[in-house]
Amino acid sequence: MHGLANPARFLRLAQWLTPLLLVVGLAITAAALAWGLFVVPPERLQGETVRIIFLHVPSAWLGMAGWISIAAASFAEIVWRHPLASIAARAASVPGATFTAVCLVTGSLWGRPAWGVWWVWDGRLTSMLVLLFLYFGWMALADASGRDGPGSRIPAIFGLVGAVNIPIIHYSVIWWNSQHQPPSITLGKSAIAGVFLWPLLAATLGFSLLFGGVMLARMRTILADVQAEARLRRRAMAESDF
Repeated sequence: MHGLANPARFLRLAQWLTPLLLVVGLAITAAALAWGLFVVPPERLQGETVRIIFLHVPSAWLGMAGWISIAAASFAEIVWRHPLASIAARAASVPGATFTAVCLVTGSLWGRPAWGVWWVWDGRLTSMLVLLFLYFGWMALADASGRDGPGSRIPAIFGLVGAVNIPIIHYSVIWWNSQHQPPSITLGKSAIAGVFLWPLLAATLGFSLLFGGVMLARMRTILADVQAEARLRRRAMAESDF
């Protein structure tokens, strides 16, 4: 991690890794969704609506993974003052919030035929909605701290505090009498039939690679903006000396 503290070294790595992740992720995602939508048979009880799983579950995972990325970057910023940590957190926030929103929308679409309602104040659904609001709050703080100066650590502290919600999301279906089904995939075993499991894992892998590619692309863009702003500031200071 410390080897990537040099922005030039990071940019050299990201230059070829970003398109690789995007292209491979897009190919795997497209194949997995086609597999799940057109090849997998309808489920015995849920029928055709079960196909939402191939978008809903990866979105839920990446919504939580996005905040885990923010928390990890916040920890690196506070403890090690890693020069790219705040940039990594900013880069993860938008795709993380997007996947969280997709998770909530697809969950609502799935809940309507399964539960008969679009929304219930279930522990899993509510904590996932809280995660979306946390993303909005973090991005607002990050924008405000960017205007106040790069030294502000308030977004990093908020990122660490907000991570408390991640285990709540994960264990909500176990801790409370939840209408949402319990975890179907755990370490070493799965309650999902193989005909659904394999395209689901493929979709999760594809979306994860896309998440990584988008995050790297955003880091490159943010870093370029920071460097351009620094050059303009130095030029303005040099001109003011004359």
